[in-house]
Amino acid sequence: MDNIRFLLVIAFAMIVLLLWQAWQVDYGPKPATAQIENPAIADVKEDLPSTTNTATQAQPEGQPVVTAPLAAVSATDVVTVKTDVIALEIDMQGGTIQNLDLLNYPVEKDNTIVNAMRKLVGLEAAEKNHQPVRLFNSSPEKMFIAQSGLIAASGNAAAPDHHSTYTHQANSYALAKGQDSLTVPLTWTDNNGLAMTKTFIFKRGSYEITLNQNIKNNTGKDWSGRQYSQLLRVPFKENTGNMLTAGMRAYDGGVVYTEKDKYKKINFDDMVDDNLDVASPGGWAAMIQHYFASAWIPPAESENHFYTKHLKDERYVIGSYSPPVTVANNTETQFVSRLFSGPKIQPIMEKVAPGLELTVDYSVLTFIGKPIYWLLNKIHSFTGNWGFAIIGVTFCIKLLMFPLTQASFISMARMRKIQPRLKELQERFADDRPRFNKEMMDMYKKEKVNPLGGCLPILFQIPVFMSLYWVLSETVEFRQAPFLLWIQDMSVMDPFLVLPVIMGITMKIQQGLNPPPIDPVQAKILKMFPLVFTVFFLFFPAGLVLYWVVNNTLSIIQQTYITKKINAQA
Repeated sequence: MDNIRFLLVIAFAMIVLLLWQAWQVDYGPKPATAQIENPAIADVKEDLPSTTNTATQAQPEGQPVVTAPLAAVSATDVVTVKTDVIALEIDMQGGTIQNLDLLNYPVEKDNTIVNAMRKLVGLEAAEKNHQPVRLFNSSPEKMFIAQSGLIAASGNAAAPDHHSTYTHQANSYALAKGQDSLTVPLTWTDNNGLAMTKTFIFKRGSYEITLNQNIKNNTGKDWSGRQYSQLLRVPFKENTGNMLTAGMRAYDGGVVYTEKDKYKKINFDDMVDDNLDVASPGGWAAMIQHYFASAWIPPAESENHFYTKHLKDERYVIGSYSPPVTVANNTETQFVSRLFSGPKIQPIMEKVAPGLELTVDYSVLTFIGKPIYWLLNKIHSFTGNWGFAIIGVTFCIKLLMFPLTQASFISMARMRKIQPRLKELQERFADDRPRFNKEMMDMYKKEKVNPLGGCLPILFQIPVFMSLYWVLSETVEFRQAPFLLWIQDMSVMDPFLVLPVIMGITMKIQQGLNPPPIDPVQAKILKMFPLVFTVFFLFFPAGLVLYWVVNNTLSIIQQTYITKKINAQA
């Protein structure tokens, strides 16, 4: 078998796969953009969870009767909240969380080094959007909000849902210096003895919000109902960057985690086709996107019911409701749930809820991607720089594969040594291909040359390369993470294309250490490889190109030593 031909097929397949995935991100089918005039005056029953399994029932149990749409609440009737990591608004209509900004994650990072270098070469400084990433959003075209409330059982006094109007004590809340937590209470009453205090609790340095819904029953009879929490959004994708890196195949849609099915994606098309209807102890429901996630987490000890809905105007809902709870007259009870809304940092998410870290998706190569991320994290804890962590991982992978690459380089060094004799055989048996193949295999056997030796390291490198590709594209820690000098974001392409050029040079050097193909056509194709790969690597994340540069450099050192050693044995 010809090693070069095999290498060409593998490389071509990898490039085609990356191009196809990038094409799907940029040009593949996308959900229709929502057209919402005013969500506050939409059908106020359709976006509440149905607490029965009978979809055709005219008035499901627990579904409040509404005779007319509620008037839109004034845009100024909101409470603003700011901690050290998030800033958000709570709408007094329903106590809905909206316009949540992640203060430590700007949309684009200001890179003074790159701008200075651009000026040196006569280019204008690149304009950046320094606004923080907005996760929840109240604008119609980017609608994404977190709703919650109670649903009363049939025959009970109506309960406050996300259409009810609350009152507040202050217009704004801010976490003060030295303060560890912040409490924001909202109140509601029906003036007939039923009252609720809806309390949001924020903690310093945390993306987790605790919601306590305390209901007091002084109606003169028992009251029964459930709590629910849900996320409502419209599909929205903002394509940025080049064709190969925009979006990076990141999943954008719903996710549920249950005891039976564990982690399960429910995309928007699935919500159109069928409503989710499943019960499970604990669990959670989320909407996730590239780098960030939002998840409602009901109490782990209760049997929660998870659901999805496709509403008009292309709005999608995913959430859960609790078992019914009866509150005796002149007593009170408290419903508790938690909302996580922030970056998908796995060590943090593991502490929030079981399986929440699975929202970081490394595709079918998760079994390789997870150990790579773990190793990167460990090395970063010592170096404090993700670029050096990548270099450290490259050394570890190279060490792990050392026996295999050692055998491969020895085989290629011996192949290079017998190359003149192979050419002589080719000329002697130019008209007798079967005889040439037999003589060539006899020579391989005699000289202890394995023609497959050069293929095995490539076979192992490809899944590692692809896994690192997903780790770099899915791990939020690499977003805007600097390395050195002009490399100020490891997750995007090198702005000055220096690393890809260095990669092409190292590939050319390494190619010169390998035995050239006997076939002149293959030899010409092989000479084009460094240039072709350099062009493709121009668009890859700088962190991935750094890995390949370091890997090539280590291979050159190892292969040079082995080649000299084999030649010295002549």
